[in-house]
Amino acid sequence: MWEPGVGQRRRVPYQVVEVTGPSMVPTLRHGDWLLVQYVRNAEGVREGDVVVLRHPLQQDLLIVKRAVERREGGWWVLGDNTFVENDSREFGTVPDELLLARGLGRFRPPREVQRSVAGVAGWLVSCVRPLRADRSFSRRLRAR
Repeated sequence: MWEPGVGQRRRVPYQVVEVTGPSMVPTLRHGDWLLVQYVRNAEGVREGDVVVLRHPLQQDLLIVKRAVERREGGWWVLGDNTFVENDSREFGTVPDELLLARGLGRFRPPREVQRSVAGVAGWLVSCVRPLRADRSFSRRLRAR
């Protein structure tokens, strides 16, 4: 993900990034593409948003998590996969300046070559989804 240096402006407020790892399953899977919108100091981030941030303990690593709750000192972020603990349960709240972008939608590339019209139609229906904070977040809370 490109970030401007001191004195530079971001040229494009949106970018497509690839998701790696299992921490956001089932919302995002390894290999999904995520359309993100850059934010400045967590401006516009709401509870339930999927966000891209710098890992607080290893700042050269970018991670994707869900902004769960605004707390003193920053955002409490969790992965949707409760079995992966690389989130605020491990490193605490995330300061606003480490939040880089919020997710707007995901594109799921086909896992295999579709050989039938029904297979292509099924993939088309499910491949592009908006990431809505209210819908995804409420499902996650009910599943606990």
